[in-house]
Amino acid sequence: MGAPGRVSSKAPLIDAAGRGQLYLDTLATRPVFPDQAAVQRLENALRIALPPESAAPAEVLAFIDEFGSPATVATAGGRYFGFVTGGALPASAAAHCLATAWDQNCFSRTSSPAAALFEETALRWLNELFGMPAGSEGTFVTGATMANFTCLAAARHEILRRAGWDVAERGMHASPALEVILGEEAHSSIYKVLSLLGFGRAHIRRVAVDSQGRMIPEKLPAIRGPAIVCIQAGNVNSGAFDPAGEIVARAHEAGAWVHVDGAFGLWAWASPRRAHLMAGFEQADSWATDAHKWLNVPYDCGVAFVRHAAALRAAMSIGGDYLLLGRNRDAIDITPDSSRRARGLDVWAALRQLGRSGLAGLVDRHCEQALWLSGQLALAGIEVLNDVVLNQIVVAFGDDARTKAVVAALQASGDCWCGGTRWHGREAMRISISSWATTQDDLEISLRSMLNAAGKYP
Repeated sequence: MGAPGRVSSKAPLIDAAGRGQLYLDTLATRPVFPDQAAVQRLENALRIALPPESAAPAEVLAFIDEFGSPATVATAGGRYFGFVTGGALPASAAAHCLATAWDQNCFSRTSSPAAALFEETALRWLNELFGMPAGSEGTFVTGATMANFTCLAAARHEILRRAGWDVAERGMHASPALEVILGEEAHSSIYKVLSLLGFGRAHIRRVAVDSQGRMIPEKLPAIRGPAIVCIQAGNVNSGAFDPAGEIVARAHEAGAWVHVDGAFGLWAWASPRRAHLMAGFEQADSWATDAHKWLNVPYDCGVAFVRHAAALRAAMSIGGDYLLLGRNRDAIDITPDSSRRARGLDVWAALRQLGRSGLAGLVDRHCEQALWLSGQLALAGIEVLNDVVLNQIVVAFGDDARTKAVVAALQASGDCWCGGTRWHGREAMRISISSWATTQDDLEISLRSMLNAAGKYP
């Protein structure tokens, strides 16, 4: 059979919206993690060759929903506490669907005026919210890994330029030695990014950290040449913040660039009650964060901010007469992507739904929920390993074998989901409270499930 005939585009979208709303409405009764039978059913259903005949959109969608929905992880609900994953706010999820229907290629103002204007506004709001330095530039990317990549590419370009080397023209071969300094508990994505940028591990210096994973300023090595210092706003396990003020001052005195990995911790800036945790971070040169974490927009969406806009453009710009780039801000010149989706619309919708006070309230509520839950676990005799300063809780249930068994039992229960981690030489469980959908009822159900799982392994 040839190409499918022309069909109305309205009916499939309405069908998808209805199925999506039903999925969201039934999240509370779904297991947070799918059972193996649902996963196996989907796997079996997909064991077919590409059919020779066409299918109606309604048939395609029905298949996806029937077999796919039961095999999903309920990350959009209120009892998923893994990987610092936020849910999707209603306005942002709906905007995401509309943007998909728009199907814009958002590399420039010419390719999509609407997407460019929403993106510019969303970034302006974020700049105001975080108090970014005047003249800094931001851009939307896939996530914090690519946000770190974008920032560190700008850092590499600028620091080598100051040393008299044009990395865009001459590459890294025979370039001046550029040292990278980071804490021992820097996120693994930083190492991935450094590798992508051509930094060998021989040029990475690791700084000792304290019991919460914070870099110890006194252990910062002397900086005697071109260097980039990476600091952390929100340790991936404990949620702790590096002492930015002292580190940034010492790094800048030596001419180094300071980059902030703030995948979720950067959102503390949105709360007047938590902004003190970010003291000193405003003096850095670049910042990376995720919007699909604490801002609760749909996957995927990261944000990169660079104080020195010229450095970002120099590292990312592209040329091509056919692109019809103009005098306006064109995203293709400040991001690793060329073709890209309308992430700015998702962010604009989330910020517009919440407003400044709503976002602050969301951050504060999650921090208070983490304090409540950690307190209840401690009262039950479960060991809380970190100082709960943000939305992160790290617990252990005894020795490593027992902790791993409890985590496995909890995940299998379907009541909630928390991930295992290894921290300071111990097996542990990490609880990340990041979803707008999490209620007190969700916390109490999850607490009972945690205690029940722990009770199975006395």
